[in-house]
Amino acid sequence: MSDITSREVWTEWCKQRVTYAMLLMAVAFGVLALRLVYLQVLQGDRLHRLSENNAIRLESLDPTRGLILDSGGVILADNRPRFDICLVPRDAKPRETILPLLACLLGMDQKEIEDKIGKAASFQPVLIKDDVGRDVLGIVEARRYELPGVVVRVKPQRHFPGKGTTAHIVGYLSEISLDELRSSQYPNRKSGDFIGKYGIEKEFEPYLAGKHGGRQVEADARGRTVRIMDTVFPEPGNNVYLTLDMDLQKKAEELLEGRAGALVAMEAQTGKILAMVSSPSYDPNLFVDGMTRKQWNELVKDPDNPLENKAIHGGYAPGSIYKMITAMAGLENGVLTQHTQYNCPGRLKFGDRYFRCWKHYGHGTLEVTEAIAQSCDVFFYKVGLDVGVDKIAEFARGCGLGQVTGLGLGNESPGVVPDKAWKQKVYNKPWYQGETLSVAIGQGANLVTPLQMARFAAAIGNGGALYQSMLVDRVEDPEGILVEKFTPKMVGELPVSPENLELIREGMWGAVNGPRGTARGICPSDLDISGKTGTAQVVGRKDRDKFMNELSDKIMFQDHAWFIAYAPRENCQIAVAVFIKNGEHGTACAPLARDLIEAYMDEKKEILPGTVASREQAKNGD
Repeated sequence: MSDITSREVWTEWCKQRVTYAMLLMAVAFGVLALRLVYLQVLQGDRLHRLSENNAIRLESLDPTRGLILDSGGVILADNRPRFDICLVPRDAKPRETILPLLACLLGMDQKEIEDKIGKAASFQPVLIKDDVGRDVLGIVEARRYELPGVVVRVKPQRHFPGKGTTAHIVGYLSEISLDELRSSQYPNRKSGDFIGKYGIEKEFEPYLAGKHGGRQVEADARGRTVRIMDTVFPEPGNNVYLTLDMDLQKKAEELLEGRAGALVAMEAQTGKILAMVSSPSYDPNLFVDGMTRKQWNELVKDPDNPLENKAIHGGYAPGSIYKMITAMAGLENGVLTQHTQYNCPGRLKFGDRYFRCWKHYGHGTLEVTEAIAQSCDVFFYKVGLDVGVDKIAEFARGCGLGQVTGLGLGNESPGVVPDKAWKQKVYNKPWYQGETLSVAIGQGANLVTPLQMARFAAAIGNGGALYQSMLVDRVEDPEGILVEKFTPKMVGELPVSPENLELIREGMWGAVNGPRGTARGICPSDLDISGKTGTAQVVGRKDRDKFMNELSDKIMFQDHAWFIAYAPRENCQIAVAVFIKNGEHGTACAPLARDLIEAYMDEKKEILPGTVASREQAKNGD
């Protein structure tokens, strides 16, 4: 009986244990089932994406930026390959071995690499060092088996072969800012992209930039690419052809070397810019390759301001090259005729003050053509008083001053054309008649740019047509197919009759070729140059004498020098404006204009077509 009872107890105990075990197994399998449902159903999509990212990755492909070339196809801005060392955090294992080795090979501090990785996405390449040299690249590639997760990314980088040549025209690139990324101005851009920040690079960014591409690659456990699954190729940017003639551009830079100033040469019948130099210049590669703090400080603290394009940004008093405008105002308003004479004794008394002529003992009795040729101040003092500042301002604006020329480089200064309303608005003071004397000879509040004065000289030379300044000739795609063509555009005419314009042209001819011209003997007659010298005071004579005696740096108070010219006299082809900061006398500029015109004439063997047909085409935008 006891044996039976013991067996029943044992059997019951086993049943309980089996039941408990089965319940435990049921609970365990239930938990596993719930976990599987959670992973497969609720988290399935997310986990699928993660698993794909573990093996399949998307890589961005940067487009090749379009070229910038001169009119003859000389490359001014191109691209070179840039090698960046990147690291995929997920694949860089073990870090305690990889990071010290990578830091040693790249010449970096390990802490710097760790900071770069930071909280970056584990599957996204993190830039560790950009634009490494081929020697460093070779060392890294040779030890890739020791550096899992380290990848080399090849990108096109902007390169300016001429360094400082055309820097103020072509401009430069820099990394896109956060504000620019957020704006709608730069669609489809990402952090780290470089965009045009100045010059043609900025103004023609939509043409030059191209479009990003990408590829889908399969990577192994060490982050190495196993195969390329799909590729969307980037679209290269278009090529921009300028109107510049690089032979003339280099000649102009050579002529201005060592002097602060600007030189502009323009095709007189079209407004096309043949050369435009601002001196001193800078190397735009510094903005792409990176510059040291010392290099940046040298640029921004240089008193001659190499970052400024003096041809279009700087506003300077024109001095005597403004006298043709005063002459126009006098001739067109009947104050002057071809035979009107004024006597110059060397000074003019106005109120209780004497206004002197540059020639202290005077020019004697002069007519308007002689006054322009000899640059007589007293003659134009008297014309200015008879005409009045408002009329002079009216003619200045009619000659294209006080407004931008339409060059399209951005930040072009319109200059200043002073009159009574301008002074009342700016200073809330009335105009004094004595101020008209200074304005009449290009002093006072007058401000112009070398580009404006080159266009003015071209208009005088071509018979009166004012053209929009033109720097870009055409845009082509990488295959050479025309995308857009830019044509000369006539935007106005000088406010002067042909007869009176001929008197002004006669005066400019006499300034270079006459026996008493201010530029006589500087330009040989066989070049057939007409021109006008100008000297613009930086400070008044009394103040200048005081500063020159007290300060060691006397150059900054010397007068600015100007010379504008066109050639040949008939059927004019080229116009030039030369400005030398603190150059003292316009005769310092004339030889530069002469040499540039001579280089152009040697290069151009054929005379351009007649002006009438081309001018009618320009009016119609053809």
